[in-house]
Amino acid sequence: MFINMSSVKTEALLLFCRDLINTYKDENDSTFGIDEKTKVFIDENIKDLNKAINVVIQSNEYYIKNHKVSRIRIIVKFYNDINKIISTHLSNDTQFSPAMLCFSLLATWFKELEHDKQSKEYLYFSLYPYSDIFDMLIINTSSNDYKNLNINMIQIAEDTMIKLNAKGLND
Repeated sequence: MFINMSSVKTEALLLFCRDLINTYKDENDSTFGIDEKTKVFIDENIKDLNKAINVVIQSNEYYIKNHKVSRIRIIVKFYNDINKIISTHLSNDTQFSPAMLCFSLLATWFKELEHDKQSKEYLYFSLYPYSDIFDMLIINTSSNDYKNLNINMIQIAEDTMIKLNAKGLND
């Protein structure tokens, strides 16, 4: 049986991003003093991103129900790898921006590493306006703490995606 490694890694990444979005949907960024316009911008983009992710991947129940299928086991393995890599960057008391982490993971995977070029996922996620998000959350923010946090999220995402890219089935 042939498994397209890029495709299963992409599906694992999208699954992870959806879980990240769903877990931290109502995160409170007020500790960074960001304005209401930025909060609305983040919420709208996360909502759009979540909608797109839900179009291209299955429900969580599907993965649970089919956990014995080899392709699903591989997706779950890479999902867990992503989670472990990110967890090594974040300690229990580390603040993080789930939205920026999610956008950065996807931008690195689809735009920088250009994975899954032949898929519908690539078309949507490679054309996504990440630069608008990065401008809003880094360049246009007046909070240096929030800016530094978002830059850190980009670094974590890049490290995670580079490590995921290099991982094989036996790693």
